[in-house]
Amino acid sequence: MPDIPLTMIALLCLAALAAGWIDAVVGGGGLLLLPVLLLGLPSHTPAAHALGTNKAVAIVGTTGAAVTYARKAPVDVRTAVRIGLAALAGSSAGAFFAAGMSTDVLKPVIMVVLLGVAAFVILRPAFGTAPATGPATRRQILAAIGLAGLGIGFYDGLIGPGTGTFLVLALTALLHLDLVTASATAKIVNCCTNAGALATFAWQGAVLWQLAALMAVFNLAGGTLGAHTALKQGSGFVRVVLLTVVFALVGNMAYEQWVA
Repeated sequence: MPDIPLTMIALLCLAALAAGWIDAVVGGGGLLLLPVLLLGLPSHTPAAHALGTNKAVAIVGTTGAAVTYARKAPVDVRTAVRIGLAALAGSSAGAFFAAGMSTDVLKPVIMVVLLGVAAFVILRPAFGTAPATGPATRRQILAAIGLAGLGIGFYDGLIGPGTGTFLVLALTALLHLDLVTASATAKIVNCCTNAGALATFAWQGAVLWQLAALMAVFNLAGGTLGAHTALKQGSGFVRVVLLTVVFALVGNMAYEQWVA
């Protein structure tokens, strides 16, 4: 484990707790966790180590949230697993290409991604508030496998932050799910993307396992609590959290990019 001050370790653990809650409710916990890791790790640490450690932490919280959702939400597990297997392949490929990326490349990419999410949410104020319309058609499932599976899976392995949010948005749009059901489905898919990317990063030796294990405990607690909160409060609450997360993160990244 790198030499990190105790106060920074505490900050990383708190960020993991908050990221787990956010990720379980609406996805996008990595948008909080990865920037904190990039800030908290020593400056000489390769970007791939921050990405790999992020995956090792996130897979624990995501799994806890997925188990909680699967017990209580109307999730089509078979469809979720099919999308997830495609996502696993996509994330493995993305992680392979991520090894040569630097933090100087990552930060502006994350900023652009955030702005795209914000624009989509603003332009679709009623998005995901209606209940699911029924079983998805074969064409809808194939589209979800291609876009949410392979496409977003590749993004997750390459960069990562916002994957859960993008999965929720894509699954809501493609399969006509409400936001709670889309969040539940996204957690199962996200488990697969995290597993594929983590396997690649581990093979490359780009995971700080001791730090990841400590942060994962907090991420699991946040993820389990977040899933219970979303199930209890419903789609309207999930939408409010989605907007809050997007605007807060856009503002923070914009400050770091142009002011700080």
